Amino acid sequence: MKTFPISRYRFFQKLQPLPLLKKITGKSVTGCLQVFSTSGSWSIYVDEGKLIYACYSEKMFEPLYRNLQRLSQQISTLPDGIKDQLRAIFETGIENQAIPNPDYLAICWLVNQKYISSSQAAMLIEQLALEVLESFLNLEEGSYEFIPESFLDDMPKFCHLNVRLLVERCLTPPNEAVYRQISPSYQSHTSQFIQINELQPKAKTTPKLPKINGYKPAAYSINTNENRGQQIIQPSADRKIYTILCIDDSPTVLNAIKSYLDEQTFSVIGVTDSLKALMQIIRIKPDIILLDISMPNLDGYELCSLLRKHSYFKNTPVIMVSEKVGFLDRAKAKMVRASGYLTKPFKQGDLIKVIFQHIV
Repeated sequence: MKTFPISRYRFFQKLQPLPLLKKITGKSVTGCLQVFSTSGSWSIYVDEGKLIYACYSEKMFEPLYRNLQRLSQQISTLPDGIKDQLRAIFETGIENQAIPNPDYLAICWLVNQKYISSSQAAMLIEQLALEVLESFLNLEEGSYEFIPESFLDDMPKFCHLNVRLLVERCLTPPNEAVYRQISPSYQSHTSQFIQINELQPKAKTTPKLPKINGYKPAAYSINTNENRGQQIIQPSADRKIYTILCIDDSPTVLNAIKSYLDEQTFSVIGVTDSLKALMQIIRIKPDIILLDISMPNLDGYELCSLLRKHSYFKNTPVIMVSEKVGFLDRAKAKMVRASGYLTKPFKQGDLIKVIFQHIV
């Protein structure tokens, strides 16, 4: 079990999960609600009051693997060894939190590699959110904080889920009539939630969408142009391997970058000479360039400026890498139209995050 700083325990108090969820459903609310208890922590991410992801620290990958197994019965592009592949790429360093939200990164990677489509990712996230909320609603004591900025801010969003409808589904058992007979508390729970959210009378019900492998469609929007009523479109089986050219005069840094990135997804090429790197870039045409600022002969700013003058590399992601964190350094990077900035020393999670921002 993961442990939390002792200061967290001092502020443990009785919690009311439903009013807590109400606070984050406003249209102006964007960020992450983090709730801590002795058994673990819950993270609920919202964008303008809609849930975009939720996870529980003690069961981060287990629900993902279980629901992927269920989806695999419908999706032919999910290979049998996908669980082992995800574990090798994203579960490394999870104990020391080297990679933030590795489970969400794994979903982004599945979409990016065309194992699943965006609409399938939305259904997957919906089911995971239901499981997380079910455990969260049973929480009686803990502490919480709301973080306006989160790791998911710069990541792709696959859906915007209605929190109220998700909670109603969590509180509604498969056989509602039987449950009401054996558990009178059901009506009080539901009425409490309805009162909190000041629900209006229900309009005429719309036709239900067909179930897909046990998934019940919720009232949510999928961030894709696909029609949810159509049969799931099988994504292409083609897998793209991204070429990343790293330019740094330190072999240690180059080796670290290679060790951080999975070779089944990334082909990492290291160059220690910036002058030779220019010819390498033109010849290889990499998908992403990691460029150290403090290079001899031709520094990172100059090289980036030269690349932007070449028609082919006007939009190629160029990430400036440096130990300098000052405003002036970032301003210079912006002036030469660098795509991003990565500060040394960086962790595996920092590197993966900045790369995913530009390839997904």
